[in-house]
Amino acid sequence: MKMADLYPIGEKADIGSHTFTAENIVRFASRFDPQVFHMDAEAAKNTLFGGLCASGWHTCAVWMRTFVDYWDGETARLTAEGHQPPKLGPSPGFQKLQWLRPVFAGDTISYSVTLLATRPLASRPGWTLNSILCEGTNQHGTQVLRFESGVLEFE
Repeated sequence: MKMADLYPIGEKADIGSHTFTAENIVRFASRFDPQVFHMDAEAAKNTLFGGLCASGWHTCAVWMRTFVDYWDGETARLTAEGHQPPKLGPSPGFQKLQWLRPVFAGDTISYSVTLLATRPLASRPGWTLNSILCEGTNQHGTQVLRFESGVLEFE
């Protein structure tokens, strides 16, 4: 079974959601992106964002966590149904990363993935390169995150 057998090109799959708490925003930022609007709710009021908001890298990391959890569930489901799930490998990279709107403490982001294209790799027989669109939308329906990624698939 190939990824394209499960997900028609252009069809969005919802992979899960996550609520960003002030505590988690600060915890992530203190380790990886210690800017005032990610670290201090009171000081963040005086920034261009007007409040505590998550690092864009945090929103991307949660997309990845959500995708891994989703794919683990899909793998278990397909196996239970008697199918051989696609074997997905690492990503060779991403492009067109956009942090479209800030993610504030209390926002719930719903994540999705859309298969854009798939092609066999001439240099690696049995391997496929899938191009996917990765997105996040807040509870108001406003898109906050978008990027394109490659995902290797192998036999």
